[in-house]
Amino acid sequence: MKRSADNSKWPTVVVVGGGFAGLELVKGLENTPYNVLLLDKQNHHCFQPLLYQVATASLASDSIAHPFRRTVAPMANVSFRMAEVECVDPEKKELRTSIGIVQYDLLVLATGSTTNFFGNSDMQRQAMQLKSISQALDIRSDMLQEFEAALPLWNDNEKRRHLNFVIVGAGPTGVELAGALAEIKKTVVKREYTELDNALMRIILIDGLPRVLNSFTERSSKNAQRYLEELGVEVWLKTTVTGSDSQGITLSDGRTLETNTVIWAAGVRGVIIPGLEAALNTRANRFEVDGMNALKGDANIFVLGDCALMTSDAAYPNGHPQVATVAIQQAQLLVGNLKRKAKREKMTPFTYHHKGSMAVIGRGKAVVDIGTYSFGGFFAWLLWMFVHVMQLVGFRNRVMVLARWAWKFLSWKNTIRLIIRPYIR
Repeated sequence: MKRSADNSKWPTVVVVGGGFAGLELVKGLENTPYNVLLLDKQNHHCFQPLLYQVATASLASDSIAHPFRRTVAPMANVSFRMAEVECVDPEKKELRTSIGIVQYDLLVLATGSTTNFFGNSDMQRQAMQLKSISQALDIRSDMLQEFEAALPLWNDNEKRRHLNFVIVGAGPTGVELAGALAEIKKTVVKREYTELDNALMRIILIDGLPRVLNSFTERSSKNAQRYLEELGVEVWLKTTVTGSDSQGITLSDGRTLETNTVIWAAGVRGVIIPGLEAALNTRANRFEVDGMNALKGDANIFVLGDCALMTSDAAYPNGHPQVATVAIQQAQLLVGNLKRKAKREKMTPFTYHHKGSMAVIGRGKAVVDIGTYSFGGFFAWLLWMFVHVMQLVGFRNRVMVLARWAWKFLSWKNTIRLIIRPYIR
């Protein structure tokens, strides 16, 4: 860690996870009386809301990633180590990691979330996921490989198994991914795979709930489903996947569907580090925290974002939604609280300010909920683009994403259709 004679006696704050919460916290603690160490198993921050565009060949992976060292290098009191945390020993105030023992005075867990299969072991073995850049690249390669595999086949029934793309989960990720695949069917497959009948390609969006985007207003939900169906997406609601094998899936209503590609976007659960089981809510798979995000039973450990379960906020008695805005706001408050702690002032509790929800369905189509207002269409699409560009880390990434989007809008093409790293099942 970076230490000098001036800061050698400062408390050490170890931050585990460089997602939205961890990176926001680290940036906020620059030039404060703390020695800060960021730990992450990757060497970069990933902007997860745009992973689906990497998966569908609209964006390059490096346009939504940002190296941690580019952020922390100019910070005199912040260091980074690429490491995976194996467990926490709260009594000794230390972490066991892949690079050895790391000691802390204050620990912040911002480990984010992973895919929740809700006990469906078949899906856990067979389905693809979309939580990291490597997984997005797997989906992209798989999609392009299925197109190529379908081309030499003469039997339409055999082609259909390669061209049936199933997405389980009709939340924002599932809806956005389905819309992007539908646009590929209408443009790329039709224009460039001319030996294929693009009508054979099907995009099926499955969810057990009665409507898509269930956390949005009913108006936005209806608009989103209409946009999807206009693009040719088949929306199967009140339906769950009960089983799967290498040939396809079985549904709760008894139907079967032959497919090689199933993408699971049906839910998330917190990423938990062993050693703190006393504060773990096993039902939610999240650590219970108080109003200041301190771990229940240990005032030296804080938990932020998807892995934190705070029930003290009256508006969210069952915990906050596992979204980026919650993680960022909790990190911002913790920055302020740690500054107060350094001055021996009283900490303030967290209150979530919901700024709205948005999802894009396709070219010129999006839905937005802000307060009591719900709207969709072209203006919602422009607003979605503006918000996501501004949230990207790094000026270079913003320019690259804008340039890619501009070219795609003008050319109607997904530009990065390269099978660089073939996907092997």
